Amino acid sequence: MPYVNIKITEEGATKEQKKELIAGVTNLLVRVLGKNPATTVVVIDEVPLENWGIGGESVEVLRKRR
Repeated sequence: MPYVNIKITEEGATKEQKKELIAGVTNLLVRVLGKNPATTVVVIDEVPLENWGIGGESVEVLRKRR
């Protein structure tokens, strides 16, 4: 049973975009590894910008600086 966890910043990914990600990742595992789509789990976590850090700073701070 494959389990895939996608983490993205919380910036308004639409319901349709998330649906496409779930279907696309599932189809990739079916095509490449022969996995059963009925037992493939895909979870999308949306992380607030202030909780995502790069280079010692939050993405929120980095984007405000730009």
